[in-house]
Amino acid sequence: MKQLIETIVKPLVDHPGDVQVDKDEQHHRVTYKLSVNPEDMGKVIGKQGRVAKAIRTIVYSAAGSHHGKKIYLDIID
Repeated sequence: MKQLIETIVKPLVDHPGDVQVDKDEQHHRVTYKLSVNPEDMGKVIGKQGRVAKAIRTIVYSAAGSHHGKKIYLDIID
C-alpha cells in the first residue's frame, strides 16, 4: 500500500525525493501518513481537496478488506 501511495503522489509533485509515507498500525485501523515538501502541498491537496479525495478513493479501493482493519490516509503538513 505504501508503494501504491508513492506511485500516485510522486508524479504530481516537483520534489519527489521529499515524498514520505509512514505506516501506523493499531488494533482495528491502519493509518498511512503522507508528507511532502511544503511547496508541493497544494498539488497533493488540489482545488477544494479534489486530488486528495481521489488519492484516498484509490487507496481505500485497493485496500479492500485489509484483514478486517480500516485504512486511513492522512496528509501531514
